[in-house]
Amino acid sequence: MARFQVRLAMQPGVDRAIVLQAVKEVTAHCAQTAEHPRTAFGDPDAHAVQTAARLVPAYQAARARRRNVVTDAIDSVSKRAGDIAGL
Repeated sequence: MARFQVRLAMQPGVDRAIVLQAVKEVTAHCAQTAEHPRTAFGDPDAHAVQTAARLVPAYQAARARRRNVVTDAIDSVSKRAGDIAGL
């Protein structure tokens, strides 16, 4: 369950509310069926990707991906500037 939560939180556009909703869904299903989460939902990484695709609107995920690209570019430039300056 912890791996599922972490992988879900790493998906673009996923916020705390979505993680809580997904955990609640998995927990409720497993409580009703007495199945282990891995048996019921399979690989936690794959289930996290599928859950994010189901719960995060496409526009929100796209916006988060664009923001991540910009942030990564800024971090890269800052690191290079620090390397050049000897920081």
